Amino acid sequence: MKIDLPRSVLFAVAFAMTAGAAQAHDLSQDEALRLSREGVIRPFEEILPIALGLYPGSKLLEAELEKEHDTYIYEVELLTVDGVVRELELDARDGRILKDKEDD
Repeated sequence: MKIDLPRSVLFAVAFAMTAGAAQAHDLSQDEALRLSREGVIRPFEEILPIALGLYPGSKLLEAELEKEHDTYIYEVELLTVDGVVRELELDARDGRILKDKEDD
């Protein structure tokens, strides 16, 4: 699946700073770009299709990159075609799904 969004839009959405969990540390866009260039994490444009593939036709609402317990995590919120908001956490290194739940 190819996602055809401008890179600047992906980064702005992916790394928007929002309140995170008490033990999570939100990363800035600059930190995320550095980690991606160094090969520590996969770029968000490679991770997004994994999340969207779980819920075909869904729309991206919000995404951020966090560091939690020495693990980099993309937290993604999707609006499904059924109108349900799903919160997913994906390992930023390999795209593995760590959490998938309906958002309250």
